[in-house]
Amino acid sequence: MIIELLIAWSLMALCVGTHAAGVTGALRWLGRQPVATRFRHWIWLFVMVAGWIICLHLIEICAWAGYYVWARAMPDLQSALYFSAVTYTTTGYGDLVLPPEWRLFGAVEALTGILMCGWSTGFFFAIVSRMYSAQPPVRP
Repeated sequence: MIIELLIAWSLMALCVGTHAAGVTGALRWLGRQPVATRFRHWIWLFVMVAGWIICLHLIEICAWAGYYVWARAMPDLQSALYFSAVTYTTTGYGDLVLPPEWRLFGAVEALTGILMCGWSTGFFFAIVSRMYSAQPPVRP
């Protein structure tokens, strides 16, 4: 069980590293963007950031799924990706489950997903706050 926890911890660390690199890259990209002064520009920035964040989450989901396939905890890549996505997002349909000896992995993946989604939400909120604070006050 200790080995399984260490492997799950390693996958969690990979997700944190991926997320940190991705958020840092997004911050650098945003720093080069002019402050949005028009609503259309805001929407474009929000869509770009949201797309980037979703890509980061998909990469992290794929890491877990890849391990499930490699370790033969899931029968095929499609099942592993599906299971990983519903676990990471804590949707948890329950139509696919890990074998008993792998169930702790699912719990760690769900906790990792909660943390990474929370981080993404905080990041997105910071961007929205930055956009609103850069706007001149509305006059009646």
